[in-house]
Amino acid sequence: MTVTGTNPWEVLGLSPDADAESLKQAFRHLARQWHPDLNGNDPDAEERFKRINEAYAVLSDPRRRLAWERGTSSSAAGGIQGFPAFEDYLEHLFGAGRHSAASHRGVSHGRGREEAVSPGSADDRSADSDNLHWPPSDSGTARRRDPAPGSVTPRPATPAPVPGRTDQETVVDLTPEQALAGDCVILQLEDGREVEVWTPPFAGDGWRLRLAGVAPGAGDHFVQLRVRTEEGLRIDGLRVLFCLDLSPSQAVLGSQAIVPTLDGPVRLRVPAGSSSGRLLRLRGRGLTDGERRGDQIVELRIVVPADPTPAEQALYGRLMELEAPSN
Repeated sequence: MTVTGTNPWEVLGLSPDADAESLKQAFRHLARQWHPDLNGNDPDAEERFKRINEAYAVLSDPRRRLAWERGTSSSAAGGIQGFPAFEDYLEHLFGAGRHSAASHRGVSHGRGREEAVSPGSADDRSADSDNLHWPPSDSGTARRRDPAPGSVTPRPATPAPVPGRTDQETVVDLTPEQALAGDCVILQLEDGREVEVWTPPFAGDGWRLRLAGVAPGAGDHFVQLRVRTEEGLRIDGLRVLFCLDLSPSQAVLGSQAIVPTLDGPVRLRVPAGSSSGRLLRLRGRGLTDGERRGDQIVELRIVVPADPTPAEQALYGRLMELEAPSN
């Protein structure tokens, strides 16, 4: 699906009789397809992404849609008839209490604007303007006339408290298929707002996405992706990662172990003399994307007994004697 034409229906690739659900699906598909973070090598992606948002803003708002159909609306963005300015669309979208955020490794592309209003009364705001002189004197300070006897000088309004910046984090579980294709995740923030996040394709376990400025005090909200299976497999793009625990004797003498994969368990030969951190490859046991298929990487980890038996202690003691340098 491409972005063509100046008509909002043409931009979204729909006919004017499309229903609201089709409109939403087309918008989400195109917004993800032309997101600037996912099209770093395409200089036109940002402009196309902007036109998609503008078209959806017009067609999803009954008043703007009616104005466009009557030909009475004008656009401040690129001269497209009926399209609102992109900033107005963001303000409309975020002001409605539902934020839309998209990121590649945590980059946010926009947020709503909020204005703080001082809690002063109407009398505080209607202080007598004759009591102030402007411009200020040569000393750089404004002079104030002495109030008349018996008059009351209004007290300045107390400024609104500024909340401290607070960063937050949410852990989101994805299946291997969702991580591979990218998926839409709806986050519920502490203040009741919802944030729609598109995870990037080929995401991996442990990735963190940053949503800028949506936490209290204009803090950031981080989304940590967890892509794991019940068998302990971790997904990273097309690769599958697994940690295999070995006893010291298995690592020294070599052994065979049963290792889970996405296609079922397989037998893996551990070479003798293996150390912790050694990586073994199972070719073609990763995820598939068209004709490409990733591998599974098995990391070896040597684990010693936490509470050895007397027999084990005796054997480790004898081993220590053998390892000690001779005088």
